[in-house]
Amino acid sequence: MIAVIQRVSKASVRIKGHITGEIGHGLMVLLGVEEADSREDIEWLSRKIANLRIFGDDNGVMNRSLIEVGGEVLLISQFTLHASTKKGNRPSYIKAARPETAIPLYESFIQKLGTELGKEIQTGEFGADMKVSLTNDGPVTIIIDTKDKK
Repeated sequence: MIAVIQRVSKASVRIKGHITGEIGHGLMVLLGVEEADSREDIEWLSRKIANLRIFGDDNGVMNRSLIEVGGEVLLISQFTLHASTKKGNRPSYIKAARPETAIPLYESFIQKLGTELGKEIQTGEFGADMKVSLTNDGPVTIIIDTKDKK
């Protein structure tokens, strides 16, 4: 799994003109699922996101986690995170999981992260044409790949 995590002061997703997910202070997470992903990736990544210390403490130092600040999450599926651009100019998405694999993993990730945080995760819709808006706070943007845990 690949996650692009952005600390936000607000974020929302629209599908066909209607807001389907919206948050205030928290994290906007783009999630790409690949065929090789498993329950272990879900467990590791959800724990990492919930405990990632990227929110300011009383001294303005990034030392507090999403759990500690009571932040929200907007989670958006995005297969294009697995784009390979090594050959030619048209990206290849061969590593991205097919829907029959990706959807159950995506849904399990939503549930696991919600459990880690003790709150509902806001989402878009898997495979839909979505319009995502956000105000990146910082800006802080972090990329995590569960296949590179070094």
